[in-house]
Amino acid sequence: MRSQLEEVNSPSHYRQGKIETIDCIESILSPEEFKGYLKGCVIKYYARELHKGGYTDLAKAQWYANRLIEKENKCRQQKTSPQQVSI
Repeated sequence: MRSQLEEVNSPSHYRQGKIETIDCIESILSPEEFKGYLKGCVIKYYARELHKGGYTDLAKAQWYANRLIEKENKCRQQKTSPQQVSI
């Protein structure tokens, strides 16, 4: 049996095909659109925590926030890393 945290991080109903749904969404959207999607998910899960999912919704909000932070860190690293010049 999968733990509650495992079901938050990688729900079985989102792993039916060869690619997880979140990865499919990311591949379709632009980077800015995807960041907006992640922000919307954070808001959604925080907003419904008291009325629907309790701890699970807080964990889901955190998962989406962490993914957003990872994306932002990658963007910042790409902007600040020196450009390599081919010779």
